[in-house]
Amino acid sequence: VQLVESGGGLVQPGGSLRLSCAASGFTFSNYAMSWVHQAPGLEREAVAAIDKITGAAYADFVSGRFTISQDNAKNTLYLQMNSLKPEDTGVYYCAADETTIATMWPGGYNYWGQGTQVTVS
Repeated sequence: VQLVESGGGLVQPGGSLRLSCAASGFTFSNYAMSWVHQAPGLEREAVAAIDKITGAAYADFVSGRFTISQDNAKNTLYLQMNSLKPEDTGVYYCAADETTIATMWPGGYNYWGQGTQVTVS
């Protein structure tokens, strides 16, 4: 399993970014997927998760601003981030697990990308 994130960068408050996660080495459409945020000095927290059974779920603090989606033909997971706030700053990880139901608990994922830095300032 390989997960490679891209799309991070520096953006002003109120701006937008789209993160991508290129997946390989597994049947992407069958796995639970998540985007996990880690702010400096803090623990990882899931911001969004998706699976083919229950669809998408979001943390309350990003609901209405972030959208998770996946393109199974391209084996790619996306996170569209709008109305970005300084507190959204941190490293964003793509995570995957063989389970069919996605969880908002970061410990529920066995596979992780290297992360991409997002700075809102």
